Parts: sequence; structure tokens; C-alpha cells
Amino acid sequence: MKIKLNALIIGLALLAANHPAAAQNAQFFRLVGPTKTTITKFKADGTLVWSNATPGATYTVQAVSVLPGGNNWVTYTQIIAGGSVNTNLIFASTPPAGMALIPAGAFTIGDTLDGESDALPTSVTVSAFYMDVNLVSSNQWAAVYSYAMSHGYVFYQGAFGPYVAGGKAANYPVEMVDWFDCVKWSNARSAQAGLTPVYYTDAGFSQVFTNGDYGTTVYANWGASGYRLPTEAEWEKAARGGLSGQRFPWGNTISESQANYYQGSGEPYDLGGTQIYGTGAYPWTSPVGSFPANGYGLNDMAGNVCEWCWDWYSGPPYPTGSPYLGGTDPRGPVGPLSDRVLRGGAWNINADIARCAFRFNTSFVATYAIGFRCVRGL
Repeated sequence: MKIKLNALIIGLALLAANHPAAAQNAQFFRLVGPTKTTITKFKADGTLVWSNATPGATYTVQAVSVLPGGNNWVTYTQIIAGGSVNTNLIFASTPPAGMALIPAGAFTIGDTLDGESDALPTSVTVSAFYMDVNLVSSNQWAAVYSYAMSHGYVFYQGAFGPYVAGGKAANYPVEMVDWFDCVKWSNARSAQAGLTPVYYTDAGFSQVFTNGDYGTTVYANWGASGYRLPTEAEWEKAARGGLSGQRFPWGNTISESQANYYQGSGEPYDLGGTQIYGTGAYPWTSPVGSFPANGYGLNDMAGNVCEWCWDWYSGPPYPTGSPYLGGTDPRGPVGPLSDRVLRGGAWNINADIARCAFRFNTSFVATYAIGFRCVRGL
């Protein structure tokens, strides 16, 4: 079917002026799809109202930072039309502090380039959500941790005594955080902000998860307003920043000017260079936000530290709930399984692990190469 294009949505200088990350550095949008649609309204809060759509058909919102766009238009998100007239939140003019809107829509999860056997590509639809622009930093962790400790939270007791998360300096990512403590910390962050916590130790959501570690069954109240870990599908959609089928959040090659990773993998897409933060105090993490953001305004979606996701890890044959079976808002296998999903690569890991589609896993452990960031539902 021949693709038709509607008139450009222009005149969005207010996005850059009021909240650059909301427009993800893109000031102009257009809508592409199987029918010529009519944009009837583009509200100041980022809501797009459009008509003449074919119900069930997929339409693509494309973005560019400078007009004329030429061949520089990139996919921002894909929308499945719910009816002839549709209303969709495309960006957020006033997202929660330190967060960016990841717009609702479909995308291809998985690897289309390098043959990853456990990341078989399929189409997944994800509802809109907010994500932390930066990895949780050590000073951010410390502020919530202090609140948590004064409100009955208990964090991991390791072999060397009471657990205290690492972090090279105040604005560096927190590391040495296990999966359970990240979940508890997210609950404490919610409570401190006056939001409803997401995680509980009972299926009826009556007991907030404040203590416990290995062996504790954690239940998620997906309708709660608080902070939580991203699902694997949410993480990959956010990491891709609107790009489709690329290895990294910005394209198909990587160098030390784009991310903090361990160069020298020998892969043709690893352009290497000198590891900018590869000297001095160990670990060789970099301050959060040290590298260019992706198309959704997110930093460090490749490299620096790996990021915990909510999902239990499983490869093919994929169990029920796996995002690699497609669907809308998949949240991973029911479990319990042995490991949780990690994404994004780290300062001490080669370029292949930093690819958007690469998935790996571990059993909740805390190391100097693992951190996290939070998301919130709308």
C-alpha cells in the first residue's frame, strides 16, 4: 500500500523553550500512514488529535529537529489507530522532575542485525510511561535511603555487615545494588513523594515490600502511581529512542564519544577510541548524563552501568508473558525463575553487550557494574 503523508506539524519552538527533553530535541513532527489523516488539534500539553484514520492500522509519528527534514526524519513512535478519530499524548510539557515521557506505541523488540538467539524480533505495543532521564545517582540513592531507614525499611545485610550502596561520587550512578534493594528503594521513593508504592509481599497488595531479599516473592500493583523498575519491553522501547532496528540508541556503530564502555571488542561496529573515564578511582563509571541523550532525551541507555528490569529472564521457547511473544504491555514470565533481566551494558563490558537488543541476566546480585533507573505510569 502506498504511504501517504499529512501536513507537517510545525511551530513547536515552545517545546525547546519550555522543556527540551519533552520534544526529545525534535521540534517538528509529521504523521505517516496508509491513509491521509487530518490533524485537528495539537494541544499545549502534547496531545495530538487526528482523524480520517483506519481503525486497527498502524501510523508512524516521525520527528526532525530542522526543516526541511529531507531524509533526516526518524520514527518517534508508532500508533495503532483505535478509531477514525484518535487522541494520543505525543510528548509531555510538564513531566515529573527528572523524567521524560516515553510515548505509547508499537515497536520491534529484539535483534534484526546480529542473530541473537534469545532476542527474536517481534512487534510489541507499550503504553506511555515516564522514565528517569538519568541513572539513579549515588546522592539520589542516599537521600531516599535515609528516608527509608527512618521508616522501617531493611536493606540487604551482606557478609561485611549492613549493606550500603556504592557510587564513586555524588553525581555518579549508584552501583552495588541488588534487585530486591532497588525494588524496596523504589517503594521508599514513592512513599517519600506521596505516591502509592508499586511493590508488595502479598497478592492483595496490603503489605508494602519494605524488607526481605532472596526468597521473597514480590508482587507488582501495575495500577499504582509510584516508582518502579521498567519492564524489559519498556526498557528497550525507551533505549531505542524512536529509532527502529538500530544497534545502539543513536545508530549502528559505537565509539567512546558516545558511551562509557570497554572498547576493543573487535566487532566492526565498535569504532573504539580511548576510554574517557578509564583511569583514576575504580570503578570507571562516568557522571550521569555525560554523553549525548537519545531521541527520547534519555542518558546512558548504553554503557556506564547495567540496568535492572522487572522481568524474569527466559530464552526460547518463550513462556507465557515474555515480550518476545508480542502483545500489549508484556511484563515477563510469571516465575519464579532463577534470574532477572539486565540491560544496557557497562563501563567494563564490551560493545556487543551495550546494544539495544542484547539481553543478559543474573540472580539478583550486587556488583560495581549494575545500577538502575525508575519509571512511572501515567
